[in-house]
Amino acid sequence: MSAPQPPLFGSVADVAERLAGVGYLASTAVATTVYLADRLGKPLLVEGPAGVGKTELAKAVAQATGSGLVRLQCYEGIDEARALYEWNHAKQLLRITAGQGQESWDETRDDVFSEEFLLPRPLLTAIRRSEPTVLLIDEMDKADVEVEGLLLEVLSDFQVTVPEMGTISATRRPFALLTSNSTRELSEALKRRCLFLHLDFPDADLERRIVASRVPELTEAMVDALVRTVRVLRTLELRKSPSVAETIDWGRTLLALGLDTLDDDAVRATLGVVLKHQSDTVKAASELRLN
Repeated sequence: MSAPQPPLFGSVADVAERLAGVGYLASTAVATTVYLADRLGKPLLVEGPAGVGKTELAKAVAQATGSGLVRLQCYEGIDEARALYEWNHAKQLLRITAGQGQESWDETRDDVFSEEFLLPRPLLTAIRRSEPTVLLIDEMDKADVEVEGLLLEVLSDFQVTVPEMGTISATRRPFALLTSNSTRELSEALKRRCLFLHLDFPDADLERRIVASRVPELTEAMVDALVRTVRVLRTLELRKSPSVAETIDWGRTLLALGLDTLDDDAVRATLGVVLKHQSDTVKAASELRLN
């Protein structure tokens, strides 16, 4: 087990204030869950649609606390060698060849399965760091079910077992945050080890504050018009609803074009910033009566 360590945050209010200081405006629910995950030493599973700030939350926690960020990006087919560790087989082979006839196999084996030949991947890297660390396991739902089994030891005891070397335990527990877009149901065993937070698109007031903080050059009227238009788009049955990041990008686009009003011409010319499928653009243009 890892040694006791000072918490990253002092209170729920401290979480909200420090995240805001790095540009992440957290709701009370978000700040409370982050505080509890830190105080209880438990991983935090954050689920919700794409583009609501799940990955950005991990980055903000790292930045706000001066922690290193170690990221495991999940994808279909990811395996133990990409998530935990693997051996440098080419270097091992050279070492075996060099030792032939000069030493016993036992001596060679003990050498090739040592630290010099180990290639740590994100999970083992985070476990072994002695500095404050945020471990981001991004888009967990894209990985195969078998990968969840690899995570159970890491998320339960913050340790990794390397058969040839033994168990490597964390000297300092990382703040672990897993994200999921809910494209598949995660296992109950994985969920039991985590605190849970569902992130949805922010309400209108919070989204206005987010856009205003990220694009301060926009007028209040422009911010309001942007947010109202994006919220209308999200009510449509689109292949992909606009994310908060795309709302921010839309604001920056309008500034770059020197536009000071969000009229029909401006929307028609820049809709591709927030909608990434032609069918969505056609549907939105029809609903917004831009044709």
